[in-house]
Amino acid sequence: MRFLGGFLLWLLWAPALLAHNFWIEPSTFTPAPGQRLAVRLRVGVELKGDPVPRDPALMKRFLAAGPSGDSPVSGVDNTEPAGFAAFAAPGLYTIVYDSGRSPVEIDAALFEQYLKDEGLEKIGARRARQGKSGAAAKEVFSRCAKALVAVGNGSGAGFDRVFNQRLELVAEKNPYALAGGGELPVRLLYEGKPLAGALVMALQRDRPDKVDKVMARTDARGRVTLKLDRPGFWLIKAVHMIPAPPDAGADWESFWASLTFSLPAR
Repeated sequence: MRFLGGFLLWLLWAPALLAHNFWIEPSTFTPAPGQRLAVRLRVGVELKGDPVPRDPALMKRFLAAGPSGDSPVSGVDNTEPAGFAAFAAPGLYTIVYDSGRSPVEIDAALFEQYLKDEGLEKIGARRARQGKSGAAAKEVFSRCAKALVAVGNGSGAGFDRVFNQRLELVAEKNPYALAGGGELPVRLLYEGKPLAGALVMALQRDRPDKVDKVMARTDARGRVTLKLDRPGFWLIKAVHMIPAPPDAGADWESFWASLTFSLPAR
């Protein structure tokens, strides 16, 4: 019965593999010490997400780290929410999720638009030089997601801890110190090294379409500063793409990094 439930969830989720964003969304970003959290994985366009069940075949790492120590995020396979966590000591915690590869084949027009949307114009130019702009693309992608959770007042160290994800967004200031909004410096690492020229975007749920998106390209040190102008749930995201290695069975390999948190009200 558990397998059947997981299979049905997978059927609902599978079409969303073509959707772009993937993130961690706990039941609250500001729990009290000892409070049990449902740790949900979401995939979707902008911040309208569908649930992603816990898939042991795809999950490479699902970890909660902070003042109480580092421990796996527990859960029931093939069900949603993907996990549960509780933190005994106050402070700032990071929930980390890394996936294995997933394959997808995308027709030419959609792939070219996707490259533009995610700031991957260099890949589009490379396809043009190869005479493949009109060809469908086979891609494998993996997810590198993090969420910052403030237990108690959420003060202290840990916001800039590096977890050696393949593609990793690292906050260089505690977002829970930005009451009401402010500037958040962020660093983007690929295989542990600064990634220059990558597009980093900050999305907020229910933000009016007429409001410009918050985005910037990383400098030579892999850094951007994002102006987060109001409190609430934020998703920081970035994508990096490379020619796929021979074992991937694809043309391209992409890595999707995300970082979620909730800015406090003033």
